[in-house]
Amino acid sequence: MRAAFGASKGLLPPILLGVFSLAIWQAAVVWFNIKPFIVPSPLSIGAQFSENFATVWSNSMVTGLNSLLGLLLGLVIGVCLALIAAMVRAIDELSAAVVAAAMVIPIVALAPVLYGMFSAAEQTARILVAALAVFVPVYVNTLKGLRQVKPVHRDLMRALAAGTWETTRIVTLPTALPFLFTGLRIASSLAVIAAVIAEYFGGPIGGLGKAITTAASQSNYPLAWAYVLGSIILGLLFYLASMGLEKLVLKGNSSR
Repeated sequence: MRAAFGASKGLLPPILLGVFSLAIWQAAVVWFNIKPFIVPSPLSIGAQFSENFATVWSNSMVTGLNSLLGLLLGLVIGVCLALIAAMVRAIDELSAAVVAAAMVIPIVALAPVLYGMFSAAEQTARILVAALAVFVPVYVNTLKGLRQVKPVHRDLMRALAAGTWETTRIVTLPTALPFLFTGLRIASSLAVIAAVIAEYFGGPIGGLGKAITTAASQSNYPLAWAYVLGSIILGLLFYLASMGLEKLVLKGNSSR
């Protein structure tokens, strides 16, 4: 009971701040007569969101699936490459330039190129864009975590005649887990953002990015912002899911 009260008390300040910000936004639109093409009012966005909830939901499912597949692909590649780089110094040095280049690849330019490489009627390009956005934070944070193991712990495992896999499983991975999940929390939201941007610049019909483009081209700006609201909610759900997974795994790992 006390824990639930403490959690609700911690949520109260951000909720109040959010309500206050929306009230200021609504008042500014009314008082200054701000046109919808500049920024619609929260009430008009909320009305469009509720009226078109079925469409927002269906497009969110498309974007959510692309984001999830990209997240899983980027996570697997990032963790595997970080493990290899941590064990082989030469691989670490060779991959540093590649990772640095991946950090600065503009998604806006990459998405059309991938649509040209793969069929524009398929979701492949969107998944790959999301995977690239996920790969970098997962790789960097996981590799940093793998390097946190103290030499004395490695020496102890070596004295106990433990093999490379045993040392990795018992010492290295548990130490790196918090860093891995830090990267995953960052990457979970980036996967949604990258998928939305990739949808915005082409590809098959469906997805929040494509819906935003369509609504904006029809000058229905409150509806476009309603789809933006859908992408924000989707990104928050991905972030909360990654946080929940982190707490579950780390709690289970600490109880062993």
